[in-house]
Amino acid sequence: MAVFSLPEEMFGFYKKNIDYLSEHAVDPDKRRYVLKNEFSRHYIDLDHWEEQPFDTIPRDLSLAVMKYGRLIAVRGEDTILISIADTFRQKFYFKYLYENPYDARVDIDADFSLDSLGIKINCQECHFIFENIFVGYGVLPYFLESYYHRLVLAFQAVDKDRILKISADLGHYIADAHVPLHTTENYNGQLTNQDGIHAFWESTLPEFFADSEYDFMAGQAEYIYDKHQRIWDTVLESHTHLKILLAAERELKSSYNEDQIYCFSERSGSTAKMPCREYAQAYHRALNGMVESRMRASIKTVADFWYSAWLDAGQPVLEY
Repeated sequence: MAVFSLPEEMFGFYKKNIDYLSEHAVDPDKRRYVLKNEFSRHYIDLDHWEEQPFDTIPRDLSLAVMKYGRLIAVRGEDTILISIADTFRQKFYFKYLYENPYDARVDIDADFSLDSLGIKINCQECHFIFENIFVGYGVLPYFLESYYHRLVLAFQAVDKDRILKISADLGHYIADAHVPLHTTENYNGQLTNQDGIHAFWESTLPEFFADSEYDFMAGQAEYIYDKHQRIWDTVLESHTHLKILLAAERELKSSYNEDQIYCFSERSGSTAKMPCREYAQAYHRALNGMVESRMRASIKTVADFWYSAWLDAGQPVLEY
């Protein structure tokens, strides 16, 4: 649907390749089981680190990694947690973590010197480790901003294959940013006894109601002047829906019997347990258009980012 928001100069190219874009939009999910760093690109557990409005979470990945990471000195079986002064965080990050900010653990070179960072500690024959705790709770907004620039480069090179691949990937990550459950540590309701709510909200409800009830026309694509702000606004806006999303299902479940909540359906040759349609309809009504509005917002954002990348690349001619 994002293709239909694009201007004429882009529409022909994207429309011709719309089947490719639709098919490969799920590629990032497939890579989650192959690439070790892929998993963290799909979400960010904002509420693991801070409370709303989350304005103390650094918007720069290097600062976030250093704020929440841990430097440890290991000597035999003893470990010493080292506090890194704020004035030296950036220096430490660029020296040891810049090339691979998604690694959960970084072993520091043998010639590492605490003195160079202004840190005084008596630790002879120590081995130093930096634990990137932050990455385990998601880096979606940080990665999305950096990935956008790959699309700009692809447009500049007029590399059609790369444009299509990155456009599909970017669409996936942008869509993830619009899902409230991609912004919380309680991503599947496991902390509130609501296991399975993730698939219920983002898969079952659209499967039941999108084709017959949703309006996906999102308007014309517009240039994004501040991509950084737009990404963070999207993630923060998604999180504001979380409380209602969880509360509505929790309240609804209390008035239904178990056999009214779950039904069994044949899927891909096997029997699957999923929410009953009547129960899903009641939840859908309680959400008052939330899923539809988030889907439509994601369509608009995808189109806006594709269009912005094309403009930032100098509006190359896209032959099709």
